[in-house]
Amino acid sequence: MTNKVSVNEKPLSDWNSTWVELMGAEVKVYQGKGWFLRGIEMGDPSNEPLILLHGIGGHGETYARNIPNLSKHFHVFALDMLYHGYSQKEPFDGANVVDGYVDSLADFIDTQGLKHPHIEGESLGSIVAFHLGLKYPGKAGSLILNTGAPVKFKDKPGIRENPDGVKALARTSLDAVNNPTPETIRKRLEWLMAKPDRVTDELVDIRLKLYQDPDVRKSMNNVYTNAFIDQILFDKYWVAEEDCARLKDKSLVFWTEFNP
Repeated sequence: MTNKVSVNEKPLSDWNSTWVELMGAEVKVYQGKGWFLRGIEMGDPSNEPLILLHGIGGHGETYARNIPNLSKHFHVFALDMLYHGYSQKEPFDGANVVDGYVDSLADFIDTQGLKHPHIEGESLGSIVAFHLGLKYPGKAGSLILNTGAPVKFKDKPGIRENPDGVKALARTSLDAVNNPTPETIRKRLEWLMAKPDRVTDELVDIRLKLYQDPDVRKSMNNVYTNAFIDQILFDKYWVAEEDCARLKDKSLVFWTEFNP
């Protein structure tokens, strides 16, 4: 079943700063058996757990505007995925990059004692959530797959990425990490937005501070090179038709006419 709905954004003038919005949240580093992940946690622990996974090059603050409202209903964890933000960066296993994301997420779920958490992933986060469902069926309560990888169908074209959009993503991503300035970061973030004026100075400042950190910059270079130059992310982990048939977890797919 497919439903098409319109979404109206909250006016920017109605938002406080990121960390005013997040007052009451906790920033933690979670040590698992094999990896450590950093995240933003908010909500009553007695509520159902909800894990939020950002896109490539992102971090937990990506969800700063969503966490407070979601935390009224869920115990929310917005994570820096493996290799991203202030989560663990070494060793980088480029040949099995999504397996690393998936296994570190499963490790987090187990060591935190979370019972069937709902998992929402955006873009790369959606690919990770999908592959978690394949590799660890039943571990998630449900999957919310937000503008992730198009499906490769055998006998029909399916949804195709815009080649120019992917090239622009690669170019702006590598520019931002190799030469992190307010201008290069802004261009990278504006690529994400249907309305570029939604990119605030604070969004730019947060990403800029991260990308100016030498350890973060080195790791992001690994991640972007793996995806856009070596093509391992796309060649090995793209979603195939038979993968969809194997996915048993309850899933909700979001797509948008503005996805570049």
